[in-house]
Amino acid sequence: MEQPGRLRFLALNIGHFLDHLFMLIFATAAALALVREWGMSYGELVPYATPGFIAFGVGAIPAGWLADKWSREGMIVVFFVGIGAAAILAGFADTPLEMAACLTLVGLFAAIYHPVGLALVVQGRERTGIPLAVNGIFGNMGVACAALITGLLVDVAGWRQAFIVPGIFSIVAGLWYLQLVRRAAVPTVVVKKSGAASVAPALPRATLLRIFAIVLITTGIGGLVFQSTTFALPKVFDERLGDLAGSATAVGGYAFLVFTVAAFAQLLVGWLVDNYPVRRVFASVALLQAVFLLAMTQLSGIAALLVAIAFMLAVFGQIPINDVLVGRVAKSEWRARAYALRYIVTFSVMASSVPLIGWIHGRWGFDGLFPLLSLAALLIFFATLRLPAGFGPRAVAAPA
Repeated sequence: MEQPGRLRFLALNIGHFLDHLFMLIFATAAALALVREWGMSYGELVPYATPGFIAFGVGAIPAGWLADKWSREGMIVVFFVGIGAAAILAGFADTPLEMAACLTLVGLFAAIYHPVGLALVVQGRERTGIPLAVNGIFGNMGVACAALITGLLVDVAGWRQAFIVPGIFSIVAGLWYLQLVRRAAVPTVVVKKSGAASVAPALPRATLLRIFAIVLITTGIGGLVFQSTTFALPKVFDERLGDLAGSATAVGGYAFLVFTVAAFAQLLVGWLVDNYPVRRVFASVALLQAVFLLAMTQLSGIAALLVAIAFMLAVFGQIPINDVLVGRVAKSEWRARAYALRYIVTFSVMASSVPLIGWIHGRWGFDGLFPLLSLAALLIFFATLRLPAGFGPRAVAAPA
């Protein structure tokens, strides 16, 4: 890849990092500072973030449509500048309602990234596994680093700066990305009839529909497994690690360690889907999820920590596979909208997972949650067996 291409890829990765970071700033700021400053409990504050998460999901479809009809590169500039400006506004909020309005803006601009950024990551590439895996690692590191960066800024400069400083950084990153685009003379409209996806024969329409159905099914079930494990893991460690995690700091540290190690599973999976049939890789990852999630049911102490690393490796490892499938079968001019559909399913399921976790934990504890998640992973395994057997590492074109 030429130097401007490498820099644009780096900028897209930074965008994925910021996308997930901004969506989690409020959770930490509310826990550490706003409960005291606004005299509200954490439970009273958290609902004000709900409109932002709804916007994060439903905004993906119009963002993908605009990108395909107008400009993908332009939409990424809008993402960087818009989410940065929205975060700065949140830093000046004086009431919970003002904060909710600002977080809704954050969610709307955050919705741009997944359908548009991923379409740009795979654009013009024949082998997309490693690029998507690297991009996914940046996104997961945004999740892992959100609490650390926000907590540091809250301690050093106050909760307002926890929004404002990343907001300024995002706007600067957006202006840098705009300069990269102009310097490389990238076309502003990126609707193409040709590209890497045209190097292989077209699949029959019935096969394409089957693949997209499998993508949506595994996306929905995978979103449940992902959100449940990432959201619940700190509480799991609090209950299961005993003397290994005697404080909130220790629990958070173990969770950060697990998320960071697991994020790099995407590199291995990305390489595998670039070199082996997707069905084989996908089925293996899903089966590993089912086995390790079930094994977690009765474990505690160091064994629970090690198995948690194992199942999070499998959970994070699944992330790039569906994106690879979409990138291979969707025509270039439809790709952003295809990613938008995938991610609106993902985020809708993830939004509904949190109350489900609380309900299950309240009745059966994690001894009830982990078998359920193992069953969900097993359903993904059976769904992947319906993928075409010869759907290998080369790109596949959708029919005209």
